[in-house]
Amino acid sequence: MGRIIAIANQKGGVGKTTTAINLSASLASLGKRVLALDMDPQGNMTSGLSVDKNEVEYSVYDLIIGNVSIEECICKEVYENLDILPSNIDLSAAEIELIGVENKEYIIKKEVEKIEENYDFIIIDCPPALSMLTINAMTTADSVLVPIQCEYYALEGLSQLIHTIDLVKERLNPNLVMEGVVFTMYDARTNLSLQVVENVKENLDQTIYKTIIPRNIRLAEAPSYGMPINLYDPKSTGAESYLLLAEEVINKGEE
Repeated sequence: MGRIIAIANQKGGVGKTTTAINLSASLASLGKRVLALDMDPQGNMTSGLSVDKNEVEYSVYDLIIGNVSIEECICKEVYENLDILPSNIDLSAAEIELIGVENKEYIIKKEVEKIEENYDFIIIDCPPALSMLTINAMTTADSVLVPIQCEYYALEGLSQLIHTIDLVKERLNPNLVMEGVVFTMYDARTNLSLQVVENVKENLDQTIYKTIIPRNIRLAEAPSYGMPINLYDPKSTGAESYLLLAEEVINKGEE
């Protein structure tokens, strides 16, 4: 059975999609079979893994409205060991289509169950909102990984997200756990980054990953070339950091 990890934070611009893309690619480079599942209508995870989101035949949207099977939606081997279930702007209509649909919180879960034994990891990129799409991701997932930007308002919104995770656990997915927090956009030159890390550690009763993702220009450039950082610039600090994070995620599962 593969591990299913939802990467979520309703606050935008915290490195959520960057983490989803590069964790997926780093796990794949370590020999794990990975499915990247894009639940964000912006489709940035899709394009960041070299798939043209506007040209795909089927997307998560088609899956949600029941047009196709999950096998038909998956783009196979976009990189070695890495498949993707793409998304695009069509998905933004899903919320409206789902009004009045029974068990709508479990649509993705039911589909993913059909293929999950094909993968070691399924990494879900959630939209930056606590929407029905995010709920679907959380009912499907085993755990939620939360990227937090090293900035002053880092903790803002986090308690709301943890509350949502607790509600989903209580009502929809009793097996859901908080995977942990990963710090992103860390700038070693500022005291603020350091203070934020210390502050979160003191105030948060959660697992915090040792690996901290630095603010890195190569990391910011990579998506515009449709490449994960480990292929765009494998020697960069960004690539090294995500590889370390992937190793930590693997080891955590084996504990």
